[in-house]
Amino acid sequence: MLARAVRTASATAVRATRAAAMSTVPEGSAMACMQCEQTENGTGCFSVGVCGKDATTAAAQDALVHQLKAIGYWATALREAGKEVPVSASEFTIRSAFSTLTNVNFDADAIANFSKEAEAVRASLQAAAEAAGAKAEDAPATATWSPSAFDKDSVATAGHAVGLEARSAGADADVFAAQEMAVYGLKGAAAYACHALEAGKSSEEVYARLHKVLATLAAGPNASGVDLGSSLGLALEVGAVNVNVMAMLDQGHTEKFGSPVPTPVNHARTAGKAILVSGHDLVDLEALLQQTEGTGVNVYTHGEMLPAHGYPGLKKYSHLVGHYGGPWNLQKFEFRRFPGPILMTTNCIMEPQTAYADRIYTANEVGWPSTQHVTGRDYSKLIEQAKAMEGFPETEPEKTTLTGFGHSAVMSVAGDVLKAIEDGNLKQLVLIGGCDGFEGERSYFTKLAQALPDEAAILTLGCGKFRVLNKTSGSAVIPNTGIPRVLDMGQCNDAYSAVHVATELAGALKCGVNDLPLSLALSWLEQKAVAVLLSLLHLGVKGIRVGPSAPAFVTPNIYKALQDGFDLKVVDADAAEADAAEMMRA
Repeated sequence: MLARAVRTASATAVRATRAAAMSTVPEGSAMACMQCEQTENGTGCFSVGVCGKDATTAAAQDALVHQLKAIGYWATALREAGKEVPVSASEFTIRSAFSTLTNVNFDADAIANFSKEAEAVRASLQAAAEAAGAKAEDAPATATWSPSAFDKDSVATAGHAVGLEARSAGADADVFAAQEMAVYGLKGAAAYACHALEAGKSSEEVYARLHKVLATLAAGPNASGVDLGSSLGLALEVGAVNVNVMAMLDQGHTEKFGSPVPTPVNHARTAGKAILVSGHDLVDLEALLQQTEGTGVNVYTHGEMLPAHGYPGLKKYSHLVGHYGGPWNLQKFEFRRFPGPILMTTNCIMEPQTAYADRIYTANEVGWPSTQHVTGRDYSKLIEQAKAMEGFPETEPEKTTLTGFGHSAVMSVAGDVLKAIEDGNLKQLVLIGGCDGFEGERSYFTKLAQALPDEAAILTLGCGKFRVLNKTSGSAVIPNTGIPRVLDMGQCNDAYSAVHVATELAGALKCGVNDLPLSLALSWLEQKAVAVLLSLLHLGVKGIRVGPSAPAFVTPNIYKALQDGFDLKVVDADAAEADAAEMMRA
C-alpha cells in the first residue's frame, strides 16, 4: 500500500523538494531542532527552543543520538554473529534516547554524562562484535564516531558537526525527512520502553529491533539502496515495534496495579499537607504513596497521571485524594499555586519559575539545571518539605470526572456497546486525544467534541483529554443506554487500549477496523505522539485526523504518500463542525 503511494507521488514534486532538507536553516544558526510541533513559526528552532532548550543542550543531544546509531550498529552486528548483547547496553539505549525527548532533560551536563557512557557502551560492543568476526572497515563512519571529550561544551561542539544541517547535506530531502521521522518515532518508543522497564517489563526482541533501526540510520540517507519507500518502511517498522512496547507497558501496569476500573476522580482540594506528582510513571507514584502513608501528607496527580486513579493497586491509598490542574502546558500557572512540593517523574517539564523552583524535583531521565533530582525513589526530602508547608487550608466541594475506561473495562460491557450500535443508539465512536499544547488552534478538538451528537461516544486519552473532559454538551450517556458518552481510556500510551477495543469490536462485528463506525482525531506535540501515529499506520488504520499542524520535518512528498496510502488528514482549526458532521456520516 505504502509502496504504491510512494510510486505515484508526482515526479515534479519530487524534483522540487530534492534540495537539501535543511535548506531552511538560517546560516550561522546556533541550533537546529524540529522534532516537535511547537517549533518556532512551524519551521524549526534555530537560536533557542520554544520548549526552553538552549543551543548547547540541543547540540549535545544531537551528538548523543548519533552515538546511539553507532551503538545500534554494533549491537546488531553482535546479534548477527550469534552473540548476546548485554541487557545493560539495551537499557542504556532506551534511557538515553528518552532523555532527548521534548521536555525531558534540559541539563547539558547530564546529556554530556550520557554521551560519555554511550562511548563506553559503543566501544565495548564494537570490541565484542570484532571478536566475533565483524570488521570496523566495513562499518559506516557513524559506527566509530565519538566526541573527542565529554564536557558539555565538547559534546555540543561535536553535536554541531552531526546536527540536522550537516547530516542532510547532499541528501534527498524526502529520504532524509523519512529517516528523521523514524528517529523521532524511535525516541517515543524508547520512552514507552523506559516506562515498561520501570513497571518490570522488558523484551530482547524489542531491543533488537530498535537497535536494528538505529543500525540502518547509522548508514545514513545516502547509503546504497536507500530510497523514500525503504525509509518510510523503516518509520513504519518503528510503529510496529511500538505496538509491542505499548502492549508490554499495558501488561506491566495491569500486572502490577490491576486492570483499571471506572472511577470518579475528585478535582477539588482537600484540607491538609500535599505533594503533587506529574509525568507518567505509575511506579514512582506507588513508591511515593507507600512512603507518605500515615504521614498526614496527601498526594495529588497532575497531567497524565490522572488515569492512576483507575488502578485498584493505586486507588486503594486513601491519601491519593484527587487530581490537581490540567495538561502539562499550564504548569507554570498551576504549580505556583500548589502549596507543596512537586515531583516530575517523566516529561513534560518546563522551566521552573521562581515561585516554585525550590520545591520542584525531577526523577529518572528528567532534568533541569540546578533542579533537585531524586534518585533511588527516596522521597524523604519531599515529604519533609510538604510537612513544613501550609498545604491546603480547607476542603472544597467535590468536582469529579470519570477515568479508568481501559480496554478491559470497555470490553466487559462489549455486549452493551454492540447492542447500542445494532439498535442505532450508538452511531459513531470518536477518539479525541493525544498531546496537548499552547496553540489556540487546539481548540479544534474541544469544538469537535462539542459538535458531536449524543449518539457519538467519545474515547479520549493522553493530556489531550483536558480538551474534552467536562467540555461536551448534550447528554452524559448514550441515548437509551447506560454507556457514558466520554470514556477516559488513560495515558497517551493507552492508545494500545483503543486499538485493542477496536480490534475486538471489529472481530465481533466480523469486519475490518476501517469498517467500524470509528473516527480518530489526534493532537500531537512530541515524539511519543509520532510513535503512536506510526503504530496506527503500521496497523493499517485509515482516515486519521492529526493536528493542529503538520510536522515541520514532513516534506510535501511524504505527506502525499501518507495521504494516498492512509487517507491521513491535517485538521483545519475552523472545520470542527464540518468534520463532526462528516464523521457521523461515515
